[in-house]
This record gives sequence, C-alpha cells and structure tokens, in this order.
Amino acid sequence: MQWHKFLFVIKVILSGEFHYFWLFFRSSDVHPCFAAAMKMIQVERDFAEKHYSDLSTKPFFSSLVEYIISGPVVAMVWQGKGVVATGRKIIGATNPAASEPGTIRGDYCIEVSRNIIHGSDAVESAQKEIALWFPDGIIDWRSANHSWIYEN
Repeated sequence: MQWHKFLFVIKVILSGEFHYFWLFFRSSDVHPCFAAAMKMIQVERDFAEKHYSDLSTKPFFSSLVEYIISGPVVAMVWQGKGVVATGRKIIGATNPAASEPGTIRGDYCIEVSRNIIHGSDAVESAQKEIALWFPDGIIDWRSANHSWIYEN
C-alpha cells in the first residue's frame, strides 16, 4: 500500500460534526491517517465552479455550487497509506440513503444535494484538488514514531 494524500472539504453547519470527523481518524477500524494541511474558508463562486468543473454539464451543478458557497467550509489534506480508500470509507456513499450508519454521510446527510462533505475519489483527483485548494503547498512531515509503524 502506498503513501498518498487525500482532500476533504466539510461544510461547517453543526458544532459537533467537526469533532465527529476527527474521531473517525482515530477509529480502530480504519488505517491511521495524518493531517497535512487545514484551513477554514468562505468559498467564492468562481472557485467553486473550478472545483466542480468536471460536473459542469450536470443538471445539479448550479445547486452544488450554491450549496458550497452558502457558508464556510474546512478544507483538509490527510496523508497515509491507503488514505483514499480510508477516506471514502469514512465519508460513505454519495447518496446518503445508501451510506452506512457510522459514516459522515450516513449520520449527517439526508439529501444528495445537501452533502456536507466532499472527498477525493482517486489519487489523481486528490492531487488536482489539493493543488487547487492549497496552491502554496502543504507540509510534508512524518511523525516521530513513523519509522516504528511504517517500513518506508
């Protein structure tokens, strides 16, 4: 399993969901992941349209853009071995009705159009999204016990 990075963007709508999100990364049923970057921002329309450009021909594009610009978001980059699969497991299915209980979407979302979290769907999209959200780069670090846990 390779070491990769993954972008999460979570809507700040409930006081508790951010704490809940952190607990997922400490859960014993997922591989450990580590924060590499984080910022809270109010997304501008042109930025949102660029972020969702691959969906620009979809009928829900404008409502997706409206939702992400409606309030602040926290954008985070997590890194670790298998982080994309781990991130997708934590987030749950795109359709909240199909998301397992215990996932962020399964517990906090009801409608697809009001999905409170975005996560990269592949290593390649994560690289593109991280470059967009963090143009100045991110910190590349390893914890002090990294060599005790990982071979490389």
